[in-house]
Amino acid sequence: MGETVRILIIGAAGMIGRKLAERLAREGSLGGAEITSMVLADLSPPPIPPVARCGIQSTQGDLAEPGAAADLVQGRPDVIVDLAAVVSGEAERDFEKGYRVNLDGTRELLEAVRLMSRGYRPRLVFSSSVAVFGPPLPDVIGDDQATTPATSYGTQKAIAELLLADYARRGIVDAVGIRLPTICVRPGTANLAASGFFSNIIREPLNGREAVLPVGEDVRHWFASPRAAVEFLIHAAALDSEAIGPPRALTMPGLSATVGMEIDALRRAAGDTAVSLIRREPDEAIARIVNGWPRAFDARRALELGFRAERDFDEIVQVYIDDELSATTQG
Repeated sequence: MGETVRILIIGAAGMIGRKLAERLAREGSLGGAEITSMVLADLSPPPIPPVARCGIQSTQGDLAEPGAAADLVQGRPDVIVDLAAVVSGEAERDFEKGYRVNLDGTRELLEAVRLMSRGYRPRLVFSSSVAVFGPPLPDVIGDDQATTPATSYGTQKAIAELLLADYARRGIVDAVGIRLPTICVRPGTANLAASGFFSNIIREPLNGREAVLPVGEDVRHWFASPRAAVEFLIHAAALDSEAIGPPRALTMPGLSATVGMEIDALRRAAGDTAVSLIRREPDEAIARIVNGWPRAFDARRALELGFRAERDFDEIVQVYIDDELSATTQG
């Protein structure tokens, strides 16, 4: 990476995109390089961070529309972070929309970079997902596990990873795909992700509201906080290309925890009153999706490359309290 860097964040209106933009704008540097400009793009205009040490432009557009990706890369950003996605539950319900956004949009972006003048090879950080893995699964998934997705969302991300690897092999992009765990605890309101309840059962009770739990307490999953997700993206953006090597997709570290362990952490943080706000309401459709997801990983490659996540669910709950509840109180 040079002395200065230009950054493009696609999907910057989403929760992680906003947090990433705020962090980079506030710090004004990435991997020791000064950020000279940052473009934030999404379907609706992303908010401009309140504190910024660089020039920031907010723009809207549909990445899957012909010409939209070409317009975004016209300024030749050195780092592109692609967070644009239709989430898991919505991608399962709306087949065409899922493929259009999660696959066609990614292909449009890669093609836009390819068609730029020679000598342009940006670092592309692509947000993938552990949903690329599906049954049959071992109890702990290693870095050599084959991708066998059990959902349309996972399939779309797995195909995009293959595209990423091929464009990287041809020297078109300097790509890193990061397979994100389920991000928890998400602030704001529930989204259409099938995994949304993992956050809901912590966030809602901490805010004095009832939450619905559609699965049993023995369901185990792989988690990291929004703060850890931002750290993953920043670390991937500045990572030495030679250190990555093939394959270009990395499973991020995280925490393997059951729903019961989540509830125990909530109880330690906020007591039985908060836990009593969780209402059990089984949902077979959600349970069927979640039961096909991986439960634990040995993310050795990512750990060796310096990626880090939380060590227990108490830490994940505390991140939400510090970053969201405390910030609201102070505001």
